[in-house]
Amino acid sequence: MRQQQFEQAHNAFWEQLASTLTRLEQGQRRQQPDLAEGIDHFADDYRRLCHHLALARQRGYGPALVQRLNALVLRGHRQLYQYRPPLMPRLRAFVRTDFPRTVRAQWPWHLASGLSFVIAMALIWLLVAWQPDRIHSVLGGETLASIESMYANERGLGERGSDDDMLMFGYYIYNNISVAFRSFAGGLFFGVGALFIMIFNGGFFGAVAGHLVNIEAGEALFTFVIAHGAPEITALILAGGAGLRLGAAVLAPGQLTRLAALREAARSGMPVIYGVILLLILAAFIEAFWSPRLLPAEIKYSVGAACWALLALYLTLAGRERAPAAQEPPP
Repeated sequence: MRQQQFEQAHNAFWEQLASTLTRLEQGQRRQQPDLAEGIDHFADDYRRLCHHLALARQRGYGPALVQRLNALVLRGHRQLYQYRPPLMPRLRAFVRTDFPRTVRAQWPWHLASGLSFVIAMALIWLLVAWQPDRIHSVLGGETLASIESMYANERGLGERGSDDDMLMFGYYIYNNISVAFRSFAGGLFFGVGALFIMIFNGGFFGAVAGHLVNIEAGEALFTFVIAHGAPEITALILAGGAGLRLGAAVLAPGQLTRLAALREAARSGMPVIYGVILLLILAAFIEAFWSPRLLPAEIKYSVGAACWALLALYLTLAGRERAPAAQEPPP
């Protein structure tokens, strides 16, 4: 390609990138708090610009063009490696809009994940309720004894001290986030891993709930889990949905290569995983400091119902654009 054709093909991109760089440089000098909008796709544009500079040098284009591109690359390098957007404005924007919007945009995968969890839970619960002895084929003896000692004697849930609460807070964060990441990464195995984790966790909860109801200890379980279960179960289902989307990219990449489709699915799924981490931290806090408290069942159920309702409203309504106000017709 001749230099003139090369310049005609890419000049508009160079001018647009120069304009973006000018806005970013001016914004930094003015110490504007939010420059995220101007740098959203800047890394990709910078790599493309570097490729153009390499081509210009390789093909021996004129020094004026090489100098122009080199200057743009230097300016872009300074912005890419020196720009540090403020954390709190971006975190607020993520919580308010980005996370719930991404969840809604990928709702079929989260619905499939949620159905696998709920169906497995319901089937195992009904099996244990119908044939109580089946619990021994689902849960091991030590696991069953530990669960019974915890919930059959409700005092076992509320005798921790403040130091134990903090210790359990850290444990819950570690355990829950590790399960969520396994669900997400399990999608790499054609979605089977993510689906298995959803079914296993749903079946485990159904087995525990069915057995404790059989021995008349169900209320201790339900009052304990109802509040933190809202963010915890929701986060687990969302992580499974993101994993299923990875599996779909591997199975049906469309016109992309499997690697490109997998990268795109992972990139678009990361906002969900970031939100899952925040939800699991919230769940760990509730589980450590609220759920073990020995309070009347009516209070525990009311707080739990509020948690579920607020989370449902948040994921359903947060981040939606407001409809423009209706204008009155002219007189």
